[in-house]
Amino acid sequence: MSRSLALAVAMLWVTVNADADVRRIWAVNQYLTLARRLGLNRVVSEVLSAIVPRVFSDAGERVSFPETGDPYEAARVKLAHAIEAAGQPGRLTRPVLFDTPEADSILSGMQIFPADNPWNEDISNRPVHPDSAAIIRSIGADKPLGYNLDMNFVLVPPDQPGVPVRVTMYPAESDPGPFPIPANAPIENWPLSRNEDRGALPKPGMTLERFQREGTGDRHLIVVDPANHRLHEFWQARLTDAGWEASQASTFDLASNTLRPERWTSSDAAGLPIFPAVVRYDEVARGVVAHAMRVTVRRTRREFVYPARHFASSQTDPNLPRMGERLRLRKDFDTSPFPPHARAILEGLKRYGMFVADNGGDWLMSIAPDRRLRGLETLARVKGADFEVIVPTGPDEGPRVRR
Repeated sequence: MSRSLALAVAMLWVTVNADADVRRIWAVNQYLTLARRLGLNRVVSEVLSAIVPRVFSDAGERVSFPETGDPYEAARVKLAHAIEAAGQPGRLTRPVLFDTPEADSILSGMQIFPADNPWNEDISNRPVHPDSAAIIRSIGADKPLGYNLDMNFVLVPPDQPGVPVRVTMYPAESDPGPFPIPANAPIENWPLSRNEDRGALPKPGMTLERFQREGTGDRHLIVVDPANHRLHEFWQARLTDAGWEASQASTFDLASNTLRPERWTSSDAAGLPIFPAVVRYDEVARGVVAHAMRVTVRRTRREFVYPARHFASSQTDPNLPRMGERLRLRKDFDTSPFPPHARAILEGLKRYGMFVADNGGDWLMSIAPDRRLRGLETLARVKGADFEVIVPTGPDEGPRVRR
């Protein structure tokens, strides 16, 4: 156990066993002190901004730290998560690209959104939607399951300097910077060449530095800050002589279930994050993809369903899928003939399913462009008819039900 994690555990013990006000003050102070030592300044600032006003507004005849209340508990949990992540072996001291053993080590121990978040929700026993067959036919029951090797990302240390990003298309539905974009930030599709949009692929021999500036397509850029539990995603990102620009910029708190405002887009048309859905090498190597995945379809409905926040269609046909529609591989589908990496994906689709997240080619999943992935071509044996649309849970249902 790392020294920082051991101290965090000790502080949790004190929180359970000491006098209420004393343990509250001691624990919060120690968490903040340790977080500062680990360079988690962004988390410290956010926690202070959240709890300092509450300390005084909640005070009665004397100023104290109330023992209960979501803002205080959330502050302690946020600090504890950040401290634990920063104390893990292989702690980030420099930006690390997605397709490396160092990234595998960090990702394998990382909690991406809370356990009760929709992305982590087991939907294997959810009922089938009454319009499932019609929706599947509208996408293509006979069409094969496909994939793009598209969504890459970079992991950054907690003290990665922030840079401004000029938002060109959706400034009113974007989050403010600066953003911790490193010099080696990869643009969607780098470094491989499998995408339905051939014009969005890097040309043979093209360097990353050149690809950051040139090319067409969605050009998603994904930056993950594990220690601060922050995810930054950009649509149509490009480096110019004046700095970075993007058509849209979104920031997500990976320690929270907070969604974007209703009807706000994100770097994805459904208003959802992309990173939690990406199939990664570290998870298929372990034999399990333990989260919902992401799929595109050509035609969607002018509606969205939780946890999606945005639609991108003018069509109202009830047989078309909504943004956020959740599809599940049938329980009786035999995955045993598939090679290990493909089988890990298919078993994940049985338990967690996949969200309709954008308009694009039918039945195209997003998989990291990692050279170490093998046997994915066998996914084409799976057809649309092998899926079913489920009745999804709402914000206060399923694992999030209020007891």
